Amino acid sequence: MDKLFQLKANKTNVPTEIMAGMTTFFAMSYILFVNPQVLSQTGMPSQAVFIATIIASAIGSLVMGLFANVPYALAPGMGLNAFFTYTVVFALGYTWQQALALVFICGLFNIFITVTKIRKLIIVAIPEMLQHAIGGGIGVFVGYIGLKNAGFLQFTSDTSDILSVNGKAFQAGQAANLKHGVDSVVTGGGIVPALTNFANSGALLALIGLVIMVILTIKKVPGAVLIGIVLTTLVGIPMGVTSLHFSSSASLGNSFAQLGTTFGAAFGPKGMPTLFTDSSHIILSLMTIFAFCFSDTFDTLGTFIGTGRRTGIFSDDDMKKLETSSGFSTRLDKALFADSIATSIGAIFGTSNTTTYVESAAGIGAGGRTGLTAVTVAVMFLISSIFAPIISIVPTQATAPALILVGVMMASSLKEIDWSDLTEAIPAFMASIVMGLIYNISYGIAAGFIFYCLIKLVQGKAKEIHPILAIATLGFILNFVILAVL
Repeated sequence: MDKLFQLKANKTNVPTEIMAGMTTFFAMSYILFVNPQVLSQTGMPSQAVFIATIIASAIGSLVMGLFANVPYALAPGMGLNAFFTYTVVFALGYTWQQALALVFICGLFNIFITVTKIRKLIIVAIPEMLQHAIGGGIGVFVGYIGLKNAGFLQFTSDTSDILSVNGKAFQAGQAANLKHGVDSVVTGGGIVPALTNFANSGALLALIGLVIMVILTIKKVPGAVLIGIVLTTLVGIPMGVTSLHFSSSASLGNSFAQLGTTFGAAFGPKGMPTLFTDSSHIILSLMTIFAFCFSDTFDTLGTFIGTGRRTGIFSDDDMKKLETSSGFSTRLDKALFADSIATSIGAIFGTSNTTTYVESAAGIGAGGRTGLTAVTVAVMFLISSIFAPIISIVPTQATAPALILVGVMMASSLKEIDWSDLTEAIPAFMASIVMGLIYNISYGIAAGFIFYCLIKLVQGKAKEIHPILAIATLGFILNFVILAVL
């Protein structure tokens, strides 16, 4: 085991890696139940999506662990699955089979830019200051996810601030939009966040869990985060938050029975063959692929840069070799390749873009440093195919405190930034704090890039902008234009 994963060289051991893997799994296990809910709205069988999610996550994490030997887990990305459903299928009118074909092509493009070093060149082009900002931003983002999942926040919006309900323009008193219930509400800038009053038992449980984890972490108890998740789950039973109702709806038999519907559907008569037959849709299809790829690529790069540099998973030597190495000579090279093939694999089985999960930071915060952590996650996903009803009893409030703690740990990267220098502070703020507030890694990076380039242009230092960074920034601007058009 030590020879395969180089445990001693990475100053870790088997129990720590396994605990880290279980911590990561529980932090991201919500995707098993959320992904089918989102994608099934397109007409895809929910149980097929359930098993496709498990397969894509297990294969992606396994390749990441065995090939790259890094503690990152993969699964279908939140946000990307919403884009798949609400924009590509609902708004643009693609069938879910065509949408899967678009995702598959996106995966091939990711492989291309990885093999041709384009992805590595993007990382090299990012100034060190922005890399630290992205790392701190990941901390803010993860911490905010934890606060939201814990139920510590509540949001108030006046009727006049509601922009749409169920994807349609909303007007006060217009009941027609609500005759089938409320699926989604989009609110403008008038929404006001506030701290919950903790009358809700779920929020109270999360607070208890946070106290437990803080105590265990400060006392440096081995496996503090995972122990905290288990204890919080148990405490949630008498509080009525941890439900012991075991549902058989996500059984293995039902899932495999429906998998045949989505497996290979991307290449079926309603998928790939129909994508480019209509000349009026060719440009639209290419724009959609670009939007998929841009979000996928920068979500992954942000996670790697933010967590890898901060924890030493990717060494300074790895970063230096980005410009000179060829093939897959470093862990980062291999990690980028492992991530790039996961999207196409997921599309073949029947799910949206599979990407590296920012929740991997929970396992890294628990001590995970090698691929054994990722392999553990893969095994947990496979086990979940059988024991999904049991695993589902772990409430969100039990994993939320782990994300808050990880956010605290990762925010330390912000100390490397000279906040007294506005030319450095402005793009750093945009790439870090804004990342969490807008709830999107890619868009936070985009804000940092755009303001960095703007400041350099204003200073008359355009030559200091790396050509790759300039191209990426223009790509982000184009991506925003595309999303506005779509």
